Amino acid sequence: MKKVAIGCGLVAGVVVLMAIVIGVSAAGSYNHLVKLSQGVDSHWAQVQNVYQRRADLVPNLVATVAGAANFEKSTLTEITQARASVGQVKIDPNTAPNDPAKLAEFDRAQGQLSSALSRLLVVVERYPDLKATANFRDLQAQLEGTENRIAVERRDFNDAVMEYDTAVKSFPAVFYAGAFGFHEKPYFSATPGSETPPKVQFDFGGSGTNPAASKP
Repeated sequence: MKKVAIGCGLVAGVVVLMAIVIGVSAAGSYNHLVKLSQGVDSHWAQVQNVYQRRADLVPNLVATVAGAANFEKSTLTEITQARASVGQVKIDPNTAPNDPAKLAEFDRAQGQLSSALSRLLVVVERYPDLKATANFRDLQAQLEGTENRIAVERRDFNDAVMEYDTAVKSFPAVFYAGAFGFHEKPYFSATPGSETPPKVQFDFGGSGTNPAASKP
């Protein structure tokens, strides 16, 4: 009887020890998911910041370009409408989207603005007097820097999402992540040439359009 009691005690001790180990492991895994999720949210906020910076440049850019005599009004209308479409896509700036469709909608709107800006740059080449405007040159430099930052922040966001999604689908988190609200997050979809930011260059020396400047 004594041996049975000792055996039961040993089994109970092993079970308790295993429960403690599993609990500690689960707690560590949970905390890791929290950290990764917050990292994704932080990178998303940076993505929002650089896109907002570009949107803020558009009114000044349009106002400066509109000052040129006989500038094509349809081009200005297109870029203004594209900027307005961006503002209509509402996503929490502090929390990365969990809905792939919502992120795709946001990406499409931003892509339309990128295309409109690219077409604007092509049309602008026909107005060499703009090159002498200090405000225009300053906007050119700011826009170029912003486009570079957009490319960098999108890449960093995707890297953070990949690390988070991998953790969610890995053992042991795969068994409980969903129950605690940790679900996979969507990436920005890659498009041809998306690894290279749009070339912001106003070349008034040549004739016709600059093909490099027309790439989104």
